[in-house]
Order: sequence, then C-alpha cells, then structure tokens
Amino acid sequence: MKPTARLAAAGAAVFLFLPLEVLAMDVATLWNFSDPAASEAAFRKALGSVANSDDELTLQTQIARTYGLRSRFADAHALLDEIEPRLATAGAEPRVRYLLERGRTFRSAKAPERARPLFVEGATRAHAAGLDALEVDALHMIALVEPDPEAQIRWSREALAVASRSADPAARNWDASLANNIGMSLHDAGRDDEALASFQTALAARQRIGDVARIREAHWMIAWTLRSLHRHDEAMAILRRLEAEGADGYVYEEIAENLAAEQKLDAARPYFGKAWRLLSAEPSLDRPDDERLARLERLSH
Repeated sequence: MKPTARLAAAGAAVFLFLPLEVLAMDVATLWNFSDPAASEAAFRKALGSVANSDDELTLQTQIARTYGLRSRFADAHALLDEIEPRLATAGAEPRVRYLLERGRTFRSAKAPERARPLFVEGATRAHAAGLDALEVDALHMIALVEPDPEAQIRWSREALAVASRSADPAARNWDASLANNIGMSLHDAGRDDEALASFQTALAARQRIGDVARIREAHWMIAWTLRSLHRHDEAMAILRRLEAEGADGYVYEEIAENLAAEQKLDAARPYFGKAWRLLSAEPSLDRPDDERLARLERLSH
C-alpha cells in the first residue's frame, strides 16, 4: 500500500490523497507519482508533440512538480521562473497550474506561509475560468497549509461543494480524497467518531471509482481511526485482512500499535521490527521522520 502523499507523526500516519486532473491536456495519463523521474521523462517526450504554447507551459509546470516530489526545490523554482514571463499571454490553465506548482514547491520545502496566497489566487483564477478540477485542487491545497484543523475542514468542505456540483468527472472524483482529508482534520480536532464516518464515506467513494490500491488505503484509514477509538478487535480484523493480501510497513506498524495498546508486547515486537525495516527504506517524501523510525526500532527489541 503506497498512498500518493503522506504526513506522519510518531506512532501514527496521516494520508492525504491527491486525485489527478483531466483538462484540455490529459496530463494524468503521463503521471506516475511513485516514479517522478519516469514522469519527467514522459512529460519531456510529450513536449516534442505539443499543439500549442499553453500545452507546452502545462507540461513544464508538471516537470516542475516532478522536481518538487524529489525534493529538488531549487530546480523546480528555476523552471517556474522560466515559465513566469510567458504567462502574461497564456490561457487560464497554465496560469493556474503555475500557481499550484509554485505553491506546492514552497509547501514541500516547509514554507506554507508562502504557498497559501498562491493557492488562493489559483482557486480564484480557476473558478473564474470554469476549471472545476483545478479549483478543487487549489482549495484542497489551501486546507493542507492551514495550521488549524477547523479551518482545514472548512476549506475541504468548500472544495467538496465545488466537486459535488461539477459536471466534470475529474472534479467529482475528488470527493474520495476530500472525505479522507476531512476525516484526518476531524481526527486532529479530537472528533474521532465524526472522523470515522468521514473515512467510511471516503471508502465508499473509492469503491465507486474502483482504484484497488486506494480502496486498501481507505480500509487502513478506518482501522487507524478504530484504534484511536480503542476498538482494537475491529481494527485488527481489517488489518489482518490487509496483511493477508500483502502488507507494507504501514500495515505492520498499525498491527504493532494495536497489539501494544492491548499490552501484547511480545506479539507486537516483530511487527514493529518489520515496520521499521520497510519504512526506513522508504525512498520518497512519504518516508517517516527519524524520530518515528527510531521509536519503531526501539520497540522492536
């Protein structure tokens, strides 16, 4: 199980899922978020057959995004700097995508205060141009840079309202990600019963969309919340099924946390060990921080 984006804290994981947009140029077909370098190659290949300047600029923004996903923030900003002067005569889509990728680069580099106004402007421009999927994307990014869970919920619900009334399937299919993110913010606000309901809504949306990997992740989120509610038997029933289907480090970690919460420390140790070995080898930005990894390693003994 490998979510598109994950924020993590010691002893817990936060999943934030980002659906793909399908607008004038279907950049979604070129994206492989698990391999940003391969995505860059696909975008560069597509540059050889672009039909117009707007499509070229759109592809360049996505190349910048691949840099951000690899923590190459200076490269991302340099490319966006090259793009910026050409936006004065560009259409709405590349302008919005420029704002999104500039903002995402700042956010990934731990500068959310610089990212937020870019996302706000992106949402405004996308709304004016009728680019529903990009408007939802921008609104959901505003939520991600808000420090307050209640503000996060408000922005995510605004994004969900745009998605729900849109005729664009790419915008409507954001409902699964947004329900997940609302659930995470509800959890952060200490509202775990409401969070569980939101994660169950996200699961239903994932099942409608039919993405098997995301469906597994949605089940994981439900199990994670059940642990917070001290409903360990229900959580373990989900996790054991995920383990049987082929577990990753996050499933092993969650099994270990449930066992430890029930004082089954001898049973928990090997699962903490499996989680530590797999998660410490995680190559992407999703890799847990050093403090969390050290805790997993310590609890494995």
